[in-house]
Amino acid sequence: MNKQISVVLIDDHGLCRRGLAELLEQRAGIRVLGNTGKPDEAVSLLREMQPDVAVMDLRMAPTDGFTLIARLRAEGIGTPIVVLTMSDSHEDLARAFQAGVRGYLLKDMDPDEVIDAIRRTARGEVVVAPMMAIKLVDMLLPGEPKKSRESYMKQLTQREREILQHLSSGKSNKAIAQALSISHDTVKLHVRHILSKLGLASRVEAAVFAVEHRVAHSDGPQRASG
Repeated sequence: MNKQISVVLIDDHGLCRRGLAELLEQRAGIRVLGNTGKPDEAVSLLREMQPDVAVMDLRMAPTDGFTLIARLRAEGIGTPIVVLTMSDSHEDLARAFQAGVRGYLLKDMDPDEVIDAIRRTARGEVVVAPMMAIKLVDMLLPGEPKKSRESYMKQLTQREREILQHLSSGKSNKAIAQALSISHDTVKLHVRHILSKLGLASRVEAAVFAVEHRVAHSDGPQRASG
């Protein structure tokens, strides 16, 4: 039986906290261990409850999400953090990932997308709102000529392109292995090769790279041996 995911909600708008708590518990079966809009209470909650994920707004009073994240890390609290915000700015996106968050979501996303993103974060994945993907590409690959990045694609094998398609849709290694009828270890090996060839550091970078180059749209499903 799968372990029930637990979260703590941090947002200074009580209505937002209550609405999100109801959504997660009633629709998704995700356990909300606590919620608060106060920084000191947030630190105590995360230390005591040790949830799988903390869902946090960036714009809070009297402090802000970035200050709170820095405080949590300074106090040794390593709970995976997903930002859920109205801000779609490059600067906030960059600062959030530099601070070590595991996800960046927007409050106007479809509720089911938010639920799925929280579940994926609990599984160890990094998540980003679809409309922020291109902005993340710009952040990760600043000023690099388009032609140079496209030349990297030519280094990928047919199977690696196929796996990159699955990465672009946010699938885990396990899901990719099942979809392609290959082993989990084989998928991990291919992902390492993809990151190395593209000069990227993580799965999320590979995913947004694929979105930018329309891998999922232009290349279509391909069959190859594992």
